[in-house]
Amino acid sequence: MGRGKIEIKRIENSTNRQVTYSKRKNGIMKKAKELTVLCDAKVSLIIFSTSGKMSEYRSPSATMSEILDKYHKYSGKRLWDAKHEFLSNELDRIKKENDNMQIELRHLKGDDVNSLHHKELATIEEALENGLAKVRAKEMEYFKMLKKNERMLEEENKRLTYILHHQQIAMDGCVREMQNDYHPKGRDYHHSQMPFAFRVQPNQPNLQEAK
Repeated sequence: MGRGKIEIKRIENSTNRQVTYSKRKNGIMKKAKELTVLCDAKVSLIIFSTSGKMSEYRSPSATMSEILDKYHKYSGKRLWDAKHEFLSNELDRIKKENDNMQIELRHLKGDDVNSLHHKELATIEEALENGLAKVRAKEMEYFKMLKKNERMLEEENKRLTYILHHQQIAMDGCVREMQNDYHPKGRDYHHSQMPFAFRVQPNQPNLQEAK
């Protein structure tokens, strides 16, 4: 028995739909590769899933732009609107401007100047002099700023030294006061200890016999 005919309509079950998409996508990719190899055809294939994931195949012998150019030529249809045409022209303008700036930069470095006329050389010289003047002005500005910072650091160092000096004086005074409170003067200390000194008792036997 042959397989039954499958009705072509959207598969409602999401799991079955994903399985079918994966199988058929791989099948059409395989067919595209076979066409390229067997028939020397130029094939470009782009597939987007419902989740937005892209899968693509392109014949190795052709770039995507070549295939699109051929599509434009033979179909008579344009894939790009006026906006894209404007962007293309804008890119060309920016590329040309960048090339001109690269040439000017080489001239400012002194490269490729042999073919320039006197007027062009004078323009470059003026630009270099203006640039040098601005660089020197900026350098002088940085120098003044460094000197200002240096003076500020010196003043801050003097202020901290002054504070530290007075704190040291105050600390020395506190130490002296503590010494006076806990260690009396030598003479007073000696007299205060006299009542506890050894005293000779006259009634001791050895002293009576000596008389």
